[in-house]
Amino acid sequence: MKKVLLAAVFLTGFSFTFAQEAKVDSNQDKDLMTWYHKDFATSKVYGVNTENAYKYLESKGLKPTTVVVGVLDSGVQVDHPGLVKNVWSNPNEVPNNGKDDDGNGYIDDVHGWNFIGGKNGDIDVDNMEVTRVVAKYKPIFEGDDSAKNKANQAKMPEDFAMYMKAKELFTKKSVEGRQALQTYTMINDLIPNMLRLLGEKPVTAENIAAIKAPGDQKDAIALNVLGQVAQNPEFQGKSPADFEKAMKEEMKEALDSVTPQAQQYDLSYDPRKSIVGDNYDDYSEKNYGNNHYEGPDATHGTHVAGIIAGLPQGKEIQYGVASKVAKIMSVRTVPNGDERDKDVANAIRYAVDNGAKVLNMSFGKPVSPGKTVVWDAFKYAESKGVLLVKAAGNENEDITEHVAYPTNYKNVTDEKPLVNNVIVVGASTNNNDALRAGFSNFNKNKVNVFAPGEQIYSTVTKGGYKYLQGTSMASPVVAGAAAVLLAYMPGLKPDQIIEALVKSSNPNTTNGFSDFSQAGGVIDVKKAAEYAFTNFYNGKPSSVKKATKSVKKTVKK
Repeated sequence: MKKVLLAAVFLTGFSFTFAQEAKVDSNQDKDLMTWYHKDFATSKVYGVNTENAYKYLESKGLKPTTVVVGVLDSGVQVDHPGLVKNVWSNPNEVPNNGKDDDGNGYIDDVHGWNFIGGKNGDIDVDNMEVTRVVAKYKPIFEGDDSAKNKANQAKMPEDFAMYMKAKELFTKKSVEGRQALQTYTMINDLIPNMLRLLGEKPVTAENIAAIKAPGDQKDAIALNVLGQVAQNPEFQGKSPADFEKAMKEEMKEALDSVTPQAQQYDLSYDPRKSIVGDNYDDYSEKNYGNNHYEGPDATHGTHVAGIIAGLPQGKEIQYGVASKVAKIMSVRTVPNGDERDKDVANAIRYAVDNGAKVLNMSFGKPVSPGKTVVWDAFKYAESKGVLLVKAAGNENEDITEHVAYPTNYKNVTDEKPLVNNVIVVGASTNNNDALRAGFSNFNKNKVNVFAPGEQIYSTVTKGGYKYLQGTSMASPVVAGAAAVLLAYMPGLKPDQIIEALVKSSNPNTTNGFSDFSQAGGVIDVKKAAEYAFTNFYNGKPSSVKKATKSVKKTVKK
């Protein structure tokens, strides 16, 4: 996971795979805080119709059962006031007694497990996968012995192809990272110059345009930055003092985001051995990690958890799609860097074995050395009737051209997926004229649905709330929707849930939106509930008719 915030909006040329901070000048805009729950039929906003879904299911006389949703992510603040009541607790584990009470191989796994930690702490920054691939295979394919290099290339064609792809991305991204660090550092250092140029005047386009072109080079750059910042609504009209405070916060977020790239693209950096202590090359190894559900920075995972099952508390009205029926299991899998295939596979198996019926996977990477191990875990989840919900990615690309592992296709040319229990999700907006979020990946056949993923307000660490955006946010909307369907109709199979969500989506043809996914629209939980009830309830259409009749009789009485 690449943790990137939308600081310094004037910096262009970067595409980031996961959640970005959505700058929203609406701290008290309660309508915006919950927009993704809206009913399109009445509001004309492509929300997912959350409340009407519950009303419909309850009108059929159905009673919900709790659905455990595994959040495979950076960690979750399990004691967050908006989440604590909807956090899963392992019924067979005695908290903090240092024993593996349920015999599952994990000690004190009360609320989940952390596969990127160990007795020596928790991994925060880790490599990108392309870094790991280059470090491993460069000596094999581009070592000192050219004859041996050629022999290895011929003997290991698939690994060599992966290495060449990784090498190209590693070179490009490491350069971009250094450039970003240099740019943000320069802008941060120029804040005093900007303040001097502003004088006592507020930040407006008119005031900045009136500043005479300075002769000093640094002042000239500072003026250029000011001009671009003034176009951002968040800065417009701010006093110099408020501008300074906001700008320093922006730059801190930006620098905190890009600084770890020095380690992420460092071929010699590897925190795994000293912290986790496992034999990383042994994919069969499962019993490692610790029970630190939150980890060093659980902002991303906590936000995802809130979208699925957050509950209103205090003055906060945010709530998750499945807030009435879901419990969150935290399975820490994703560091500040790329997730590792061994951890992803073990996280899936852990969540499945401990009762999760829906798993949210808001992550992805361009190469996957252990993809077959992950695919085996996909098949295991499929055999247990567990739905996997996967973010499409944020590169604004067709996912057949920009593959983001793990995938549910062995090859992009395959017509049918490897398994039938994976749903891939793109991100939509609350702007009907630009319904596909500008960052969202897409594909008519390999992205199943779209769901709200821009300007999404949810829980974050330290008991807080924030707007974030990304397909990382759209994926848990769908995970929550699936949990609602399963809670009231527990017999539903993953492929039936996927079909219900795809077939019932609210369509849109503006700007080619219908060609961006199988659904050609945005999910509607109420319509999906209707579709599933009519076509799949108990797996027998005849039982649906009986259930409907009995409900009607009850209503008449």
